[in-house]
Amino acid sequence: MTSDSAASPALSVRLRVPADLDACVGALALVHAHSGYPVNWPAEPADWLTPPTLLTAWVAERDGRIVGHAALCRGEEGDPAPELWATRGGGTPSVCVNRLFLAPEARGLGGGAALMERAVGEARSRGLHPVLDVVAADPAAAFYARLGWQDLGLVNQRWGPDQVVPLRCFAAPLSAEPTD
Repeated sequence: MTSDSAASPALSVRLRVPADLDACVGALALVHAHSGYPVNWPAEPADWLTPPTLLTAWVAERDGRIVGHAALCRGEEGDPAPELWATRGGGTPSVCVNRLFLAPEARGLGGGAALMERAVGEARSRGLHPVLDVVAADPAAAFYARLGWQDLGLVNQRWGPDQVVPLRCFAAPLSAEPTD
């Protein structure tokens, strides 16, 4: 395993490069068919994985195939998790962890935790506090709680003229302060 990989010998995490996008879209299609994420399939999935607010992204690989993804993005107006973090007295500016997914065959191998660890580490290296939102009924909410993420609350967000979606918002655990 290289120094830029994380997870288990069977699964590694590395920075995403442009040549990875087609494989990322393929893995996302599997996730969408299996788990319904994203709720609304994007017209241009590669663009959805590369929003204008993107700071950096990672992929999880298993046996040389991309099986997962996570991104770190600046928050935008109307993003509920950064807004809740700011109103709850978070103090530190926030950044969003999003576009996180693992193909069904890669689940249970530590890839989700490894992708989250990489995103949290990068956010903190930038002096930012990681936050995220997830569809409230999504089982991923329990995963974030198991990782120790703080539940900031539930908000309803309009995703179209006839679609209001309840989202659960989370903030990463506060990092331990160094002691002298």
